[in-house]
Amino acid sequence: MAQKLLVYQSLWAMERRRPDGLEWSLKEKLTMIRDAGFDGAGVRFFDRDYVKEVTGFLRAHGMSWQAQCYPQTVDDLKPIIEHVQEFGADHINLQPDVRPYRVEECIPYIEGWLRLAEDAGIAMHIETHRNRMTTDLIFMLHLLDHFPDLRLTGDLSHYLLGREFAWPIS
Repeated sequence: MAQKLLVYQSLWAMERRRPDGLEWSLKEKLTMIRDAGFDGAGVRFFDRDYVKEVTGFLRAHGMSWQAQCYPQTVDDLKPIIEHVQEFGADHINLQPDVRPYRVEECIPYIEGWLRLAEDAGIAMHIETHRNRMTTDLIFMLHLLDHFPDLRLTGDLSHYLLGREFAWPIS
């Protein structure tokens, strides 16, 4: 299988979150992503109407997208798969929103998510990300020992920060 590097801009990262409420419109964000030369966008795949609008723009401009999700259980992936089956995606980009202490505790989650995606015929990547199962580089290497063929979306910035955690601590 030929390897291909796709560079996506996350729509989440386009949120300005200014105190005055000033925000770019969705069309402005998508146009900036297109004009900057990205291959596509990372799109939260929860809200059907949002997904329809975003993927319509990206498709019309010959771009691709990943379906971003943050499941806390294996079953949390099921509605994301339904949206991908309806609107398509290059792959599901899964940030595992659980924080098991031991690698062995992670195995049922990853095996379950992989099984659901495979049964649906959809490629799935696990994203390396802060405040997730994949937050720590050393822990991630142990996961890869158990799942050597696991496809990853690398958000390397979190590893550069070294064991970063969210503040305030919940």
